[in-house]
Amino acid sequence: MPKLTVVNRAGEESTIEVESGLTVMEAIRDNGFDELLALCGGCCSCATCHVHVDPAFAEKLPPMGEDEDDLLDSSDHRAPTSRLSCQIPFTDDLSGLKVTIAEED
Repeated sequence: MPKLTVVNRAGEESTIEVESGLTVMEAIRDNGFDELLALCGGCCSCATCHVHVDPAFAEKLPPMGEDEDDLLDSSDHRAPTSRLSCQIPFTDDLSGLKVTIAEED
């Protein structure tokens, strides 16, 4: 099963197994990382699932849409590696992906 490494806000790293077909947000939420709020449930309308993605995986991710880009612009913690985890479908190709949960705005 593909693996995803999640770094929480305290810097603690955990590796979880992820069923292909879930989004990165669903995988993080379903594995008990409470600091990833995901208030809109994955509708790309709140930016509370903001993560920083390992740059080594940038080319494997789907392109950022306009709505995602606009929501990330509202974050004080946006970085070149910022993405909304609800907009990243987790596939076998992403096994080994490492994300860091962004600071809360």
